[in-house]
Amino acid sequence: MKRSWLLFSQSVTVLLALWFIVATLKPEWLQGVQRSGGMTLLQAPATSTEARVAGSLSGAAQKASPAVVSINTSKAKQSKLQDPWSRYFHGDPDEDNSAGLGSGVIVSPEGHILTNNHVIEEADDIEVVLTDGRRAQAKVIGTDPDSDLALLKITMDKLPVIVLGQSEGLRVGDIALAIGNPFGVGQTVTSGIVSALGRNQLGINTFENFIQTDAAINPGNSGGALVDVNGHLIGINTAIYSRSGGNMGIGFAIPVSTALSVMKDLIRDGKVTRGWIGVEPQDLSPELAATFNLPSGTGQDALTGVVITGVLQNGPAAKAGIRPGDVIVKVNSQSVGNVSELLSSVASLSPGAKAQLQVWRRQGLTDITITPGQRPSPRHR
Repeated sequence: MKRSWLLFSQSVTVLLALWFIVATLKPEWLQGVQRSGGMTLLQAPATSTEARVAGSLSGAAQKASPAVVSINTSKAKQSKLQDPWSRYFHGDPDEDNSAGLGSGVIVSPEGHILTNNHVIEEADDIEVVLTDGRRAQAKVIGTDPDSDLALLKITMDKLPVIVLGQSEGLRVGDIALAIGNPFGVGQTVTSGIVSALGRNQLGINTFENFIQTDAAINPGNSGGALVDVNGHLIGINTAIYSRSGGNMGIGFAIPVSTALSVMKDLIRDGKVTRGWIGVEPQDLSPELAATFNLPSGTGQDALTGVVITGVLQNGPAAKAGIRPGDVIVKVNSQSVGNVSELLSSVASLSPGAKAQLQVWRRQGLTDITITPGQRPSPRHR
């Protein structure tokens, strides 16, 4: 009997020692074990901070959200009844205030806010609402309809400012969060991935280089933030592809690099200055390429370009000797493969500074020196 008791006490001592070692070195082995209906269920700890953070994007959302604002706009709509006879029969016209809703991103402690031009276009009154409930009237610093960007400014202390990211380093598949005020329901965060980069020829803006994402973007999100997993700004949400007016998983954002370039020009000059040469370009189809005898294939001798179908009289291109039927292959040694690339390359030229165009003409390449002018301001729609 004494021997049995001794063996029992030694066994218990060994088991307690093993339990202590496991509890000290591997506590997770002892967590989340639950018996139910005779079965052993392994469950993740309900209050594990590490587990919650590892699978959560709350850190990025909490970091970026305070700098994303709601933008309320209103504009007075004048009645068409302006002539005296109409006023006599129908009375004086009443002003009908039309309201709009969008989002914006605070990008500087001085109160600069990036948003879309279409959010504040023709607005008579612009009110910015912060997530902490504060409100302020915004002043328009400048707009750029060609990129659909606008810069506002508010005067307020202790503003939350978003951290700017690097859109150049984005890759397809990177996680992205869209933050804004869709349908006026209040600030909303949606998640997805970067679905594509460099989207253009969509007919949305004159200059297009969109980030495509499947993070839900809806009306009211325009001008809001697209951020990465660190909560850093990578784009300004702009448009969606939709047949119903709601999200279908195809949204577009302007890269932060483009937005910052536009913002600097708007702060300095109140407008964006771009180069212009005065041509009507057309994408070069395989049939047209064959017509112009452009070298084809995949080797170094293969050429891509944009065919010129029209030249503005007395414009920079006409003065430089560009003719209809010319195929522009390069702008300052940068190859152009479609109309969008040509527009972007020409827009980056400095007005008044000479540039080089490489042109395919009569089955041969020729270099042409051109002095671009300043791109005319777009007409209001």
